[in-house]
Amino acid sequence: MHLKAGEYCGLCGISGFSGDSVALVAEGLLALQHRGQEAAGVLTCSDGKMKLHKRKGTVSEAMSNIPSSFSTGRNEAVMGHVRYGTYGGGGVENAQPLMVSMAGFQIGIAHNGTLTNARLLREELHRQGAIFMTNTDTEVVLHLMSRNLEQTGFNIREALEIALGRLQGAYCFLLMTPDGLYAVRDPLGFRPLNLGRFEEGGWIIASETLAFDVCGAEYLREISAGEILYIPHDTFDPESERFSSGANLFRNRTGLAQCIFEHVYFARPGSRVFGDSVYTTRLAMGRQLAREYPAECDVVAPVPDSGMFAAMGFARELGLPFDMCFTRNHYVGRTFIDPASANRATMVMRKLQPIPEAVKGKKLCVVEDSIVRGTTSRARIRALREAGATEVHMRVSCPPHKFGCYFGIDFPEPSKLIARNYSIEEIAAQLELDSLGYLSKEGMLSCVRAHDPCDYCTACFDGEYPVEPPEYSAEYNGYKCHI
Repeated sequence: MHLKAGEYCGLCGISGFSGDSVALVAEGLLALQHRGQEAAGVLTCSDGKMKLHKRKGTVSEAMSNIPSSFSTGRNEAVMGHVRYGTYGGGGVENAQPLMVSMAGFQIGIAHNGTLTNARLLREELHRQGAIFMTNTDTEVVLHLMSRNLEQTGFNIREALEIALGRLQGAYCFLLMTPDGLYAVRDPLGFRPLNLGRFEEGGWIIASETLAFDVCGAEYLREISAGEILYIPHDTFDPESERFSSGANLFRNRTGLAQCIFEHVYFARPGSRVFGDSVYTTRLAMGRQLAREYPAECDVVAPVPDSGMFAAMGFARELGLPFDMCFTRNHYVGRTFIDPASANRATMVMRKLQPIPEAVKGKKLCVVEDSIVRGTTSRARIRALREAGATEVHMRVSCPPHKFGCYFGIDFPEPSKLIARNYSIEEIAAQLELDSLGYLSKEGMLSCVRAHDPCDYCTACFDGEYPVEPPEYSAEYNGYKCHI
């Protein structure tokens, strides 16, 4: 089993809502579908009894055959998950939420992030006799809790806190017990998690605030880094406490390590992430990019969809025309997060096709959110030239990717990152560009407002990992993580 960044997923949970919370969670998951298309599932709790439904595929596919009994009667809480996973494989057994019986208690869990010491924890638990039903790093948490239950007098919250102290890496959890719903965010805050409230009563927790909008809820705040938020089924009054994680090796870091790539690419523009509007941040990145690397061109064109708002900011800053030079097939998934890498080359042209009338005879500046491997960019640039573009320049709204991510983003091995192996001039030549410019790290960080720029993880650009990264080991045929 080869450990690399994965488990880039989306979470949505509702507690204390008097209406059909299953339907609302499904709507929330649809809003988060961009965070994972491999599998989806929901877990309900009614009168202390839990029911689980999960399937491979998109939310629509997974929820199309959900039993009507899931929405019958009132559920105290419902939580759901959309999955994109490279750690553990794509079988339905690895889909989430996971539900287990633990010392007579039913417990469910859903996870966004990557536990970088999962392999070593699994080996330790195997030696102690643990039997794993999945290959996911998430199941490790349940086994750690189970080991702690007896010594805590079967106090689930205390068992959870002890388990959290063993974890290293990035994680947001939703945890359901017969007594309540827990939301947990790791002490460095790698992944986003937010709290909202329904006007008619009840609470919602989601990876992105866009889920609140589609569910008719009001955004309240972020779940803080290092926070356990507990909503008991009997009162539905949230209780908050801090926890510490002894296994996270902070490498002299005193702030947070929020993933800046949420703003660059992953999150949807209608969301607030880490307190900032994704829309506003991407516009600002485009404006800053124009200040750093302007282009002499006839028209500025985005690579839809994630490059859209950076391109708008770029064009506005320079006073250049903005036009759509690609048409997108919305029935094709995002190529970046497609688990079947063998299909990537085919999906590139299925997804975006040039518009000859918008391209022919023009000098184009194409604004892209990122260049990772370079294969998709090369195919698109060639297509633009074949459609009649006289020049193609490219501007990228983040710095060059030179390092792997081990905290929840599926970047390939560093050796496959084009910027790791070539200079910017060489990349431009390989991609058949007339010019290429990247946004600087300082310029990118200047575009966030709600947190200090030092509170962002930029390791994929500069190699400054906030947590000790894993090392390759021939013995494991993969990455052996530190503890």
